[in-house]
Amino acid sequence: MKMFELIKDQIKEIKKIVFVTGAGISQESGIPTFRGKDGLWRNYDAMKLATIDAFYENPKLIWEWYNERRCNIFAASPNQGHKAIAELEKYVEVVILTQNIDGLHQKAGSSKVLELHGSIVKIKCTVCDFKDEIVTEFLEIPPLCKCGNILRPNVVWFGESLPQDIWQKAIILSSQCDLMVIAGTSLVVSPANTLPIYAKQNHAILIEINPEKTEMSSEMDLVLRNTSANALPELVSIFKNN
Repeated sequence: MKMFELIKDQIKEIKKIVFVTGAGISQESGIPTFRGKDGLWRNYDAMKLATIDAFYENPKLIWEWYNERRCNIFAASPNQGHKAIAELEKYVEVVILTQNIDGLHQKAGSSKVLELHGSIVKIKCTVCDFKDEIVTEFLEIPPLCKCGNILRPNVVWFGESLPQDIWQKAIILSSQCDLMVIAGTSLVVSPANTLPIYAKQNHAILIEINPEKTEMSSEMDLVLRNTSANALPELVSIFKNN
């Protein structure tokens, strides 16, 4: 209970929680981050792996890289942070706005997850409207759509817009929450880094859970220099005991 002592009394009034999650929470399940000291972008050129131009230039390379990442993700299990967020649904309304593409929140049992940057386990056509919700087996490289054009991972690459329907929902949910917990994200990627502003306009409590300082740490009501797996089970205990 000590971590959340400062806001323990306010927590009793909370009805709606929005979690904004990033690579840090998945790192605790063994999935590499992008921007940390051992992040993927230190070993790979993002412009050669995460842009539409790079994909058209060498779709085989991109698919090989994504299949390697998919293999890692399929083998990963939700950690105590993911599980705690899912458990909170027993006590309060919970929505997750995640920048992660790994599906671990859903694996943990969370029912309301908005994937801002898409999903690595989903595919879509580069030309027609075809989308496949879940693809678990590995595809021929590069895979082709029934229309004859190349299929791509259904993720948001650099230079691409977020799915607008999901983004608009994210803004509305952020504007209506009583508590926003920012877990495992450095809040440097736009536009996801604007979500706490919408929550603050609704006078929501802002909590940051991150072992490292971020650009928005000074805007938070409570900052926990800890991991999600360590901190979030304690938050569950507070709601459980209220």
